[in-house]
Amino acid sequence: MTDDSSHPVTLKPAEAASTGLIDRLMTLVGLKHAPSIREDIEDALAEADIGAEFSQRERDMLKNVLGLRANRVQDVMVPRADIVAVPADTSLGELLRLFRTAGHSRLPVYNETLDDPRGMIHIRDFVAYISERAERKLGTRRRKAETDTPDLGALDLAVTLSQAKILRPVLFVPPSMLALDLLVKMQTTRTHMALVIDEYGGTDGLISIEDLVEIVVGEIEDEHDLEETPMIVSSGDGTHVVDARADLNDVGMAIGHDLSHGEDAEEIDTIGGLIGMLAGRVPVRGQIIPGPGTLEFEVLDADPRRVKRIRIQQRAGGNKERPASKSRRKVQNAEAATEAPPEADKA
Repeated sequence: MTDDSSHPVTLKPAEAASTGLIDRLMTLVGLKHAPSIREDIEDALAEADIGAEFSQRERDMLKNVLGLRANRVQDVMVPRADIVAVPADTSLGELLRLFRTAGHSRLPVYNETLDDPRGMIHIRDFVAYISERAERKLGTRRRKAETDTPDLGALDLAVTLSQAKILRPVLFVPPSMLALDLLVKMQTTRTHMALVIDEYGGTDGLISIEDLVEIVVGEIEDEHDLEETPMIVSSGDGTHVVDARADLNDVGMAIGHDLSHGEDAEEIDTIGGLIGMLAGRVPVRGQIIPGPGTLEFEVLDADPRRVKRIRIQQRAGGNKERPASKSRRKVQNAEAATEAPPEADKA
């Protein structure tokens, strides 16, 4: 070993062995972090010269695979408000119409509310049931020939789902469950749909195996998927039309304004949630809600349960409140009339 700092320090075999032992002991007791293969791969993917080995698409997928363990069910689930479900007392005729318009091959089935799920209906089981009953009707009238086709007109489409007994079970999972664990469970149980249940036993959302696979490979669209409109649409005059489900941080970046300030906003993920918090209730269509700074939010579309589309714009006159417009006064008057008790009740 030499004291000259200009030359590399060379350890004797005994010293090197001692140093290696000390490093291993420090790693075992948690005083030193041992590099992992995962970290090595992540560092390699971050290097610019790796492009010769992997395409950009391959690099993105590898990064998604490494990050899969960080995703939880609540991060990728379909929220309750967007679930397309069917009551158990729905007739087969109504179910046929729903399958045609819903664009899904699996639908959850509930008893009275979505908090009382009974299973799911798969379109393949539905078609098999119809085909079997049609062939059975044909066979009862005369001997069936090879050229005979099922008589769909003889089917009783008034039969309900509960009477048909063609439901399949679904998985029930907590929102905190790791997405990777759910993917493994779906593979082992051969069940491709799960309902996300909150701490009170209510239905919080829905997740399919396709949602989990999309974490790695990106959005999967088939020939039946409709082209979705952008979540955030900017216009030349500085206004933005935003889907209420848009991520709060994404909206803030698009409009150049931080919307995540405040303790209450820490628990909010979407712009629709922020609007509801500012309004103190579910706003009605046409309502204008003052936002942080000079922003204001105009509700373009809403139903009694949630906001759907919002226009974000600057208030006229900067920080000063602008006079209520005619449409805004109508909304305010309508709200006041709704909240005020009828004259008969006052008496």
